[in-house]
Amino acid sequence: MKQEDLAERLQLSQQSVSNLENKDDLDDDTLEKVANALNIPAEAIKNFTDENAIHVISNNFADSSIASVINNYPINNPIERIVQLYEEKVALYERMLKSEQEKVSLLEELLRNKSMPE
Repeated sequence: MKQEDLAERLQLSQQSVSNLENKDDLDDDTLEKVANALNIPAEAIKNFTDENAIHVISNNFADSSIASVINNYPINNPIERIVQLYEEKVALYERMLKSEQEKVSLLEELLRNKSMPE
């Protein structure tokens, strides 16, 4: 859910919701209000962990590809995942470039050998 939507349900500003998200602990009254706005029990928020979320997703979605992606990439921060994908892409390009350079070298060698008299 977007912060704006939650802010509207809680009758707060988006910035206030952002501040709530950044807090380590919420008082019981605020936690109850957030839980009601999300239509979930307050205990679900109190007991939330990344592992529990992955477990729920992998057990509740019929598309197993979602679960396999989540389980194969334990990075929780989307920015870290983007950086990881970028680094993998760079490494792939470097391997492709090296392969092309090797092909060119082999072709050049073949041309040199062909043009040399025997």
